[in-house]
Amino acid sequence: MGPLLAAGGLTGVAAWQNTYALREEKVSLRHDGRLLEGVLARPARGEGPFGLAVFVHGDGPIDATHETFYRPLWESFARAGYASLSFSKPGIGGSQGNWLDQSMKDRADETLAAVAWARDRPDIDGRRIGLWGASQAGWVLPEVAARDRRLQFVIAVSPAVNWLRQGRYNLLAELDRDGATTRERDAALRRRQTTLRLLERGASFGEYRAAVGDVDGMTAARWRFIARNHRSDATAGLRAMRGTPLLLVLAGHDVNVDVEETEAVYRALLPPASLSVAHYPDATHSLVDHDVEGSDWRLTMTAVFAPRRLFAKGFLTDQARFLERLDPRTGVR
Repeated sequence: MGPLLAAGGLTGVAAWQNTYALREEKVSLRHDGRLLEGVLARPARGEGPFGLAVFVHGDGPIDATHETFYRPLWESFARAGYASLSFSKPGIGGSQGNWLDQSMKDRADETLAAVAWARDRPDIDGRRIGLWGASQAGWVLPEVAARDRRLQFVIAVSPAVNWLRQGRYNLLAELDRDGATTRERDAALRRRQTTLRLLERGASFGEYRAAVGDVDGMTAARWRFIARNHRSDATAGLRAMRGTPLLLVLAGHDVNVDVEETEAVYRALLPPASLSVAHYPDATHSLVDHDVEGSDWRLTMTAVFAPRRLFAKGFLTDQARFLERLDPRTGVR
């Protein structure tokens, strides 16, 4: 009986820790002839109208909740009086299409459609809609903000600036982390140069496979996605969105993005009065605590029994404070 009671107690703790002060509603949007399904997470109390954070995903097949990873963030925004809106990527969950067929412009168009959809809801304050995005969203957020000057804010988490420079940085950082030899490093750089030459001349996946041999998990669909997007660069969008309040979130253990370059570019292109920068020295690219992410056991246990503690210390509360500092009448801090 004792082990059963203990198991029941742990189940109860897990259920309690994964219960959030939110009201979630399944929603849908038709865009470009396809149905997108998602979640609107509103504060637990009140009828609004609420402010809104529209979520823009990073790379990969991400559903609306990011396998519940977003819910602690949604809860932190709810405490500041903001709802959160997130759609599953095309081809994921109930959303139609294939996210690997998208360009970054396609993703920006989709995000603008989500913003327009939200402005038609009586429970959303159209003056207090902004964007939250991570990683690959760094090529989407500036374009959206440049095209919709009514947005109140942008929160950019671990964004890259230039696709090709980001790829090189990521390759070298992972090689260094894994203790690669000089020979392994040189071989990886040669392979990269071969890949870049193929992309520049519009080579097919078959040509890529013939040139490199072991494709290391690359698929034809992924190759087409990279070919479509490898020239992505955020600088033009950043210049065009000048004045929109932006919180730039950077991690100290980011092997995906060169955070020094990102911060330098953002500071050079955005007015100081509109830019806030938050550093989390103990965080990884996903803003998860580095020590937690480094242990499969700790990561699993934390995700199940204390999901709010996945993130680096202060990250969740700082997101809410950034929103609370915005003047709801003008969108200026």
